Amino acid sequence: MNTLHRPAADWLDTLPKDRLMAEISLWSADLGRLVDDTKRIEPFTDIFHVDVSDGHFSPAMLFFPDLLASVRKVTSKPIHVHLMVADRILMDQVTQFADAGADLISVHAENANALEALASVKSAGLKTGIVLQLHTPVTDAAQFVPYIDMFTLLGTRMGVKGVGLDGEAPARLRAARSLVASAGRRVIVAADGGIRENTVPVLRAAGAETIVMGSLAFGAADLAERFTWVHAQK
Repeated sequence: MNTLHRPAADWLDTLPKDRLMAEISLWSADLGRLVDDTKRIEPFTDIFHVDVSDGHFSPAMLFFPDLLASVRKVTSKPIHVHLMVADRILMDQVTQFADAGADLISVHAENANALEALASVKSAGLKTGIVLQLHTPVTDAAQFVPYIDMFTLLGTRMGVKGVGLDGEAPARLRAARSLVASAGRRVIVAADGGIRENTVPVLRAAGAETIVMGSLAFGAADLAERFTWVHAQK
Protein backbone atom coordinates (compact mmCIF):
# COMPACT_ATOMS: atom_id res chain seq x y z
CA MET A 1 0.00 0.00 0.00
CA ASN A 2 1.40 3.41 -0.96
CA THR A 3 1.90 5.98 1.79
CA LEU A 4 0.79 9.53 1.09
CA HIS A 5 3.47 12.05 2.05
CA ARG A 6 2.55 15.63 2.94
CA PRO A 7 4.42 18.55 4.49
CA ALA A 8 3.46 19.88 7.92
CA ALA A 9 0.42 22.13 8.01
CA ASP A 10 2.59 25.19 8.73
CA TRP A 11 5.05 24.46 5.92
CA LEU A 12 4.79 27.90 4.33
CA ASP A 13 5.48 29.69 7.60
CA THR A 14 8.63 27.64 8.16
CA LEU A 15 10.21 28.23 4.75
CA PRO A 16 13.61 29.97 4.92
CA LYS A 17 13.58 33.76 5.10
CA ASP A 18 17.33 34.40 5.26
CA ARG A 19 18.38 32.98 1.89
CA LEU A 20 17.16 32.41 -1.65
CA MET A 21 14.90 29.38 -1.93
CA ALA A 22 15.10 26.74 -4.64
CA GLU A 23 11.76 25.83 -6.24
CA ILE A 24 12.44 22.89 -8.54
CA SER A 25 10.45 22.58 -11.77
CA LEU A 26 9.63 18.97 -12.57
CA TRP A 27 9.08 20.05 -16.18
CA SER A 28 12.84 19.58 -16.55
CA ALA A 29 12.89 16.15 -14.95
CA ASP A 30 13.20 12.94 -16.95
CA LEU A 31 9.49 12.07 -17.16
CA GLY A 32 10.35 8.45 -17.91
CA ARG A 33 12.14 8.34 -14.55
CA LEU A 34 10.06 10.95 -12.74
CA VAL A 35 10.01 9.24 -9.35
CA ASP A 36 13.76 8.60 -9.46
CA ASP A 37 14.50 12.18 -10.49
CA THR A 38 12.21 13.49 -7.73
CA LYS A 39 14.02 11.43 -5.12
CA ARG A 40 17.43 12.48 -6.49
CA ILE A 41 16.75 16.18 -6.16
CA GLU A 42 14.47 16.17 -3.11
CA PRO A 43 17.25 16.69 -0.52
CA PHE A 44 18.12 20.00 -2.15
CA THR A 45 14.72 21.51 -2.92
CA ASP A 46 12.58 23.79 -0.81
CA ILE A 47 9.48 23.46 -3.01
CA PHE A 48 8.63 21.29 -6.00
CA HIS A 49 7.08 23.20 -8.91
CA VAL A 50 4.63 21.54 -11.30
CA ASP A 51 3.64 23.40 -14.47
CA VAL A 52 0.26 22.51 -15.94
CA SER A 53 -0.17 23.64 -19.54
CA ASP A 54 -3.24 22.85 -21.64
CA GLY A 55 -2.04 23.63 -25.17
CA HIS A 56 -4.49 26.55 -25.42
CA PHE A 57 -3.85 29.12 -22.68
CA SER A 58 -0.22 28.02 -22.94
CA PRO A 59 1.29 26.38 -26.04
CA ALA A 60 2.74 23.27 -24.39
CA MET A 61 0.91 20.24 -22.93
CA LEU A 62 2.01 19.04 -19.49
CA PHE A 63 1.63 18.13 -16.45
CA PHE A 64 -1.13 15.65 -15.61
CA PRO A 65 -2.82 14.82 -12.27
CA ASP A 66 -1.66 11.20 -12.30
CA LEU A 67 1.95 12.32 -12.67
CA LEU A 68 1.53 14.67 -9.71
CA ALA A 69 0.04 11.83 -7.68
CA SER A 70 3.13 9.71 -8.37
CA VAL A 71 5.35 12.52 -7.09
CA ARG A 72 3.18 13.00 -4.01
CA LYS A 73 3.77 9.38 -3.00
CA VAL A 74 7.53 9.85 -2.70
CA THR A 75 8.02 13.33 -1.23
CA SER A 76 6.82 15.30 1.75
CA LYS A 77 8.24 18.54 0.33
CA PRO A 78 5.63 21.17 -0.62
CA ILE A 79 4.31 20.89 -4.18
CA HIS A 80 3.35 24.11 -5.98
CA VAL A 81 1.07 23.59 -9.00
CA HIS A 82 1.11 26.41 -11.56
CA LEU A 83 -2.05 26.22 -13.70
CA MET A 84 -1.66 27.66 -17.20
CA VAL A 85 -5.09 26.66 -18.47
CA ALA A 86 -8.12 28.22 -20.16
CA ASP A 87 -10.95 29.73 -18.12
CA ARG A 88 -13.43 27.02 -19.07
CA ILE A 89 -11.38 24.23 -17.48
CA LEU A 90 -9.71 26.16 -14.69
CA MET A 91 -12.11 25.22 -11.90
CA ASP A 92 -12.02 21.53 -12.82
CA GLN A 93 -8.23 21.60 -12.94
CA VAL A 94 -8.10 23.14 -9.46
CA THR A 95 -10.16 20.22 -8.16
CA GLN A 96 -8.15 17.56 -9.97
CA PHE A 97 -4.77 18.83 -8.83
CA ALA A 98 -5.96 19.46 -5.28
CA ASP A 99 -7.11 15.84 -5.17
CA ALA A 100 -3.81 14.66 -6.68
CA GLY A 101 -1.78 16.14 -3.82
CA ALA A 102 -0.93 19.80 -4.44
CA ASP A 103 -0.06 21.96 -1.44
CA LEU A 104 -0.22 25.32 -3.23
CA ILE A 105 -2.05 26.10 -6.47
CA SER A 106 -1.35 29.25 -8.47
CA VAL A 107 -3.62 30.56 -11.21
CA HIS A 108 -3.07 33.36 -13.70
CA ALA A 109 -4.20 36.92 -13.17
CA GLU A 110 -5.15 36.77 -16.86
CA ASN A 111 -7.85 34.16 -16.14
CA ALA A 112 -11.26 35.86 -16.02
CA ASN A 113 -12.30 33.54 -13.18
CA ALA A 114 -9.06 33.82 -11.19
CA LEU A 115 -10.74 35.05 -8.00
CA GLU A 116 -13.26 32.20 -8.11
CA ALA A 117 -10.43 29.73 -8.61
CA LEU A 118 -8.45 31.14 -5.67
CA ALA A 119 -11.52 30.77 -3.47
CA SER A 120 -11.80 27.13 -4.55
CA VAL A 121 -8.12 26.50 -3.77
CA LYS A 122 -8.53 28.02 -0.33
CA SER A 123 -11.69 26.02 0.37
CA ALA A 124 -9.69 22.86 -0.37
CA GLY A 125 -7.36 23.82 2.47
CA LEU A 126 -4.43 24.67 0.21
CA LYS A 127 -2.18 27.70 -0.14
CA THR A 128 -2.91 30.09 -2.99
CA GLY A 129 -0.90 31.92 -5.59
CA ILE A 130 -1.23 34.29 -8.54
CA VAL A 131 1.02 34.41 -11.62
CA LEU A 132 1.58 37.30 -14.04
CA GLN A 133 2.62 37.02 -17.67
CA LEU A 134 5.14 39.50 -19.04
CA HIS A 135 2.53 41.68 -20.72
CA THR A 136 0.41 42.13 -17.58
CA PRO A 137 1.16 45.20 -15.42
CA VAL A 138 2.20 44.32 -11.88
CA THR A 139 -0.44 46.70 -10.53
CA ASP A 140 -3.13 44.41 -12.02
CA ALA A 141 -2.33 41.93 -9.25
CA ALA A 142 -3.33 44.34 -6.47
CA GLN A 143 -6.85 42.92 -6.31
CA PHE A 144 -5.45 39.43 -5.61
CA VAL A 145 -2.95 40.26 -2.86
CA PRO A 146 -5.44 39.80 0.04
CA TYR A 147 -6.10 36.23 -1.14
CA ILE A 148 -2.67 34.84 -1.98
CA ASP A 149 0.35 33.29 -0.31
CA MET A 150 2.69 33.44 -3.31
CA PHE A 151 3.12 35.94 -6.14
CA THR A 152 4.99 34.59 -9.17
CA LEU A 153 6.25 36.74 -12.03
CA LEU A 154 7.19 35.16 -15.34
CA GLY A 155 10.44 36.46 -16.75
CA THR A 156 9.98 34.79 -20.15
CA ARG A 157 7.13 33.99 -22.53
CA MET A 158 4.77 31.44 -21.00
CA GLY A 159 5.23 27.77 -21.76
CA VAL A 160 8.48 28.15 -23.72
CA LYS A 161 11.70 26.66 -22.34
CA GLY A 162 15.22 27.93 -23.01
CA VAL A 163 14.31 31.60 -23.54
CA GLY A 164 16.44 34.41 -22.10
CA LEU A 165 15.27 36.61 -19.24
CA ASP A 166 13.26 39.67 -20.27
CA GLY A 167 14.97 42.96 -19.45
CA GLU A 168 11.95 44.21 -17.48
CA ALA A 169 11.94 41.25 -15.08
CA PRO A 170 14.02 42.84 -12.28
CA ALA A 171 11.92 46.02 -12.23
CA ARG A 172 8.73 43.94 -12.15
CA LEU A 173 10.04 41.98 -9.16
CA ARG A 174 10.78 45.20 -7.30
CA ALA A 175 7.26 46.42 -8.03
CA ALA A 176 5.84 43.11 -6.80
CA ARG A 177 7.74 43.37 -3.51
CA SER A 178 6.32 46.85 -2.99
CA LEU A 179 2.82 45.60 -3.76
CA VAL A 180 2.86 42.74 -1.24
CA ALA A 181 4.51 44.83 1.49
CA SER A 182 1.10 46.10 2.55
CA ALA A 183 -0.39 42.61 2.94
CA GLY A 184 0.40 42.42 6.66
CA ARG A 185 1.53 38.80 6.32
CA ARG A 186 4.00 36.76 4.33
CA VAL A 187 3.41 36.68 0.58
CA ILE A 188 6.35 35.01 -1.15
CA VAL A 189 7.60 36.64 -4.35
CA ALA A 190 8.86 34.16 -6.93
CA ALA A 191 10.74 34.47 -10.22
CA ASP A 192 9.95 31.93 -12.94
CA GLY A 193 11.66 31.74 -16.33
CA GLY A 194 15.09 32.69 -17.60
CA ILE A 195 16.79 31.24 -14.53
CA ARG A 196 20.49 31.04 -15.40
CA GLU A 197 23.75 31.42 -13.48
CA ASN A 198 24.06 35.02 -14.64
CA THR A 199 20.44 35.96 -13.88
CA VAL A 200 20.02 34.42 -10.42
CA PRO A 201 22.00 37.15 -8.57
CA VAL A 202 20.10 39.82 -10.51
CA LEU A 203 16.71 38.34 -9.64
CA ARG A 204 17.66 37.90 -6.01
CA ALA A 205 18.84 41.50 -5.78
CA ALA A 206 15.53 42.62 -7.29
CA GLY A 207 13.55 40.87 -4.56
CA ALA A 208 12.97 37.26 -5.58
CA GLU A 209 12.56 35.03 -2.52
CA THR A 210 12.43 31.84 -4.55
CA ILE A 211 13.45 30.95 -8.10
CA VAL A 212 11.93 28.24 -10.25
CA MET A 213 14.90 26.14 -11.32
CA GLY A 214 14.73 23.66 -14.19
CA SER A 215 17.82 22.74 -16.18
CA LEU A 216 19.96 24.79 -13.80
CA ALA A 217 19.19 22.11 -11.21
CA PHE A 218 18.70 18.91 -13.18
CA GLY A 219 21.64 19.64 -15.48
CA ALA A 220 24.10 20.34 -12.67
CA ALA A 221 27.18 18.11 -12.55
CA ASP A 222 27.30 18.47 -8.77
CA LEU A 223 23.93 19.06 -7.10
CA ALA A 224 25.39 19.87 -3.68
CA GLU A 225 27.68 22.49 -5.18
CA ARG A 226 24.87 24.00 -7.26
CA PHE A 227 22.52 24.40 -4.33
CA THR A 228 25.21 25.69 -2.00
CA TRP A 229 25.69 28.44 -4.57
CA VAL A 230 21.94 29.16 -4.74
CA HIS A 231 21.60 29.29 -0.98
CA ALA A 232 24.53 31.68 -0.75
CA GLN A 233 22.49 34.30 -2.63
CA LYS A 234 21.49 36.43 0.34
